[in-house]
Amino acid sequence: MPIGVIINSLAVFLGGLIGALLGDKIPERARASLPLTSGVASMAMGVSLILKMNAMPAVVLSLILGSAIGEFTKFESGIEWCVHRIRRPIEKIFSNKGTVDNQKEFMEKFVGIVILFCASGTGIFGALKEGMTGDHSILITKAFLDLFTAGIFAAALGYIVLTICVPQFVVLICLFFSASIILPMTTPAMVADFSACGGMIMLATGFRISGIKAFPIANMLPALILVMPISYLWTALVK
Repeated sequence: MPIGVIINSLAVFLGGLIGALLGDKIPERARASLPLTSGVASMAMGVSLILKMNAMPAVVLSLILGSAIGEFTKFESGIEWCVHRIRRPIEKIFSNKGTVDNQKEFMEKFVGIVILFCASGTGIFGALKEGMTGDHSILITKAFLDLFTAGIFAAALGYIVLTICVPQFVVLICLFFSASIILPMTTPAMVADFSACGGMIMLATGFRISGIKAFPIANMLPALILVMPISYLWTALVK
């Protein structure tokens, strides 16, 4: 039973719903400053994961190749297209449209939090661990953070934030059921490099959410698929 996956996705839904309902009642200063706090938290989590790195060349190569694949396939543009398609119907259903009207600013923040919720190293590893051992403590801990983070961003972006629970659930449930296949094929070094790669993406996500630099973080996601095989090959052939 994927208890952690369900609780984590429900936390995003509830956080997004509560944040959107209270959006107009939250002072403008708080709506502007709280996302910055989430950005810093994302950067701190990213740094903590990067410190677990085993083979830097393997991680860097994975990021370069993964980003090239993402740019070539225009992965982030596809996500933005999907967001644009679902934003209008949601704004028609709900009166609260959020406080961010600029389309470019909206997309930068929304794509950033999609990656933060759906592709964080903590979520991916937590889903794999629960699928393999039944231990859902990592995902439940993450659910508390996601509850408040979703609420913070929903206050600015509106009800569309609660829809993130759908792709998040799909990603985590797929990892949960594939854990028995993936984890036995990994080594501690491969997991460490995978976490470091996810940490770099989370660091870039923090910069993007904070409005410092709009990294194309969605285009970096293919690196998460490449990093474990490249880490294995690097360790076997070079070290």
